[in-house]
Amino acid sequence: MHAVVKRLSRKDAADVLAGFTADPEMLRQGDVTDLDSAQNYIDFITDPNEGNHGFAVELDSQCGGVVGINGASAHRLGWFFYWMHPQFRGYGLTARAAATVANWALSSGGFERLELGHRVNNPASGAVAQAAGFRHEGTERKKFLVGGERVDVLTYGRLATDPLPQTHPLPLSKVE
Repeated sequence: MHAVVKRLSRKDAADVLAGFTADPEMLRQGDVTDLDSAQNYIDFITDPNEGNHGFAVELDSQCGGVVGINGASAHRLGWFFYWMHPQFRGYGLTARAAATVANWALSSGGFERLELGHRVNNPASGAVAQAAGFRHEGTERKKFLVGGERVDVLTYGRLATDPLPQTHPLPLSKVE
């Protein structure tokens, strides 16, 4: 399987929609239920006026997942996120794509700190974060309300001064 990370574009909307409809847990990532809402999702997570950077994990010419950074600020920090279509999970691609985007963001992307969090009952997300060089920084108790229950969130951070992860990054298409 040929994999590369590239800027997410509206051309990826059908694949983004497929990712959202393939897993009910994806509703936490955004409100994508049809092609128009997929294009709106892409517009938002790639909007430079919001400080957002969205990347497609392109697998054999198909967008199999997304890695992004929301809310770049004057403090040079951003909120990091990732998701992968269930069909492509379990191959280490999410970790490699996350490492690719984090490496770019903390070098030529202008960021000095990236942050992310995941529910304690999602250890796969924690494994991706650690493989991409993020360090566990703490637990936010009862942060999210999921299905009527409060759940703890594990938080991670990665600094520009942290060592590069051992995870082999994917190729990154030219980013301007």
